[in-house]
Amino acid sequence: MARGLQLKKIGKRFGDFWAVRNVTCRIFSGKITGFIGPNGAGKTTLFSVITGDLRPDTGNVLLDGEDITGLKPWAIARKGIGKLYQDVRIFKNLRVIDNVVVSLLSPKEESPFRALSNFYKLKSLWSQKAEEAMKWLEFVGLADDREKKALELSFGQQKLLSFARLMAAGFDILLLDEPTAGIHPKMIHKIEEILIKLVEEENKTIAIIEHNMSVIASLAYWVNFMTEGEITFSGRTDHVLGDENVRKIYMGIL
Repeated sequence: MARGLQLKKIGKRFGDFWAVRNVTCRIFSGKITGFIGPNGAGKTTLFSVITGDLRPDTGNVLLDGEDITGLKPWAIARKGIGKLYQDVRIFKNLRVIDNVVVSLLSPKEESPFRALSNFYKLKSLWSQKAEEAMKWLEFVGLADDREKKALELSFGQQKLLSFARLMAAGFDILLLDEPTAGIHPKMIHKIEEILIKLVEEENKTIAIIEHNMSVIASLAYWVNFMTEGEITFSGRTDHVLGDENVRKIYMGIL
């Protein structure tokens, strides 16, 4: 069963500046929820509050009704919430397949003491995890590149590897910050296909910050439009993208 989030009156202040103010919304289970708005609207700050990277000054974050407000980032990750950052976060000097294997290892399995105490057992474990890693490399279309170093991949392929790592970690809810920024239109289409498959085949819940409105129009079930730290308009995707005020403020369409 897909999982969902509810945000209640979230506020985050830096000094006297409120980056996020009184945000109340839902991230719908088993759907793709979009967050759009001009730069500086508070979208990334809001995601950082959800993941525990920032502690809110007001409000609550609820995961399936459980209050997770203010938990440490590692604790929130263990509850099934993962984030894809704007920058590509991979191990560029490792092989592609090893990047995914690392995401499959539990904290205990990653322990250097375990590696030193039983090298051969760890090698066997690594081999077992590699089989599972291949599932996610095939999912994103990188199976043929598994032996390459990650730094040999194109920027778009490195984004795909980031997706494979995120999925291998087993998160139920994915927060994606500008996943299509800076990549070729053909790769954007590939990412759209992956996100649809994650929802329809893997039962994931996705929240996405995106400036590419064609991506939002293609994927999102619900859209929240943010300006100056607040959600000023929300609704079904066609309603929000078709709203005159949204088009004037954000898209520059009169």
